[in-house]
Amino acid sequence: MTDHDLLEQAIRESPVLTPILNAWPTVQLPDAWLVAGAVAQSVWNSLSGKAADHGLRDIDIIYHDPDDLTAESETAHEQRLVKLLPDTSARLDVKNEARVHCWYAAKFGYAIPPYPSSAAAIATFPTTATSIGIRPSGDRLEVLAPFGIADLCRLIVRPNRVQITREIYHAKVARWQTLWPDLTILPWQ
Repeated sequence: MTDHDLLEQAIRESPVLTPILNAWPTVQLPDAWLVAGAVAQSVWNSLSGKAADHGLRDIDIIYHDPDDLTAESETAHEQRLVKLLPDTSARLDVKNEARVHCWYAAKFGYAIPPYPSSAAAIATFPTTATSIGIRPSGDRLEVLAPFGIADLCRLIVRPNRVQITREIYHAKVARWQTLWPDLTILPWQ
């Protein structure tokens, strides 16, 4: 089984993510992807024999709309998707990656330049295993993974030091280690 097949199987067997992917045509957001933790953690749960919703705090859907950088529009999209997917077991978190630079410094203490696309945003996610986006494409999943999916499929957590700090990385892996003890956590350096 290839890594892509393993990823596809884990996601398609997830009762948490499958309804979202089935409803994807109604998401109707530009450059939209189901990303990050919910994808990676669904794979980890599948490989570790854990319940599909084990450890999932939220489900991230990102999009890129540089023509509308308002928080109100982003919130309206999130509320629309929450209504569209009322049976989702984890909180939906919908973010316009084109506006992340507007609030990033206030939250993390340093400014970042605007992302030119969702792909550029995904390439800055905190680990190689969570730098992933998926969306349906015909009867398969389209996968956007700038670092590949080998780390994800081998339960390896490697820092992506492009944008995050050591402290952010350590906070994430401390939580993950307690939930998925089979993970191999690589050090920051």
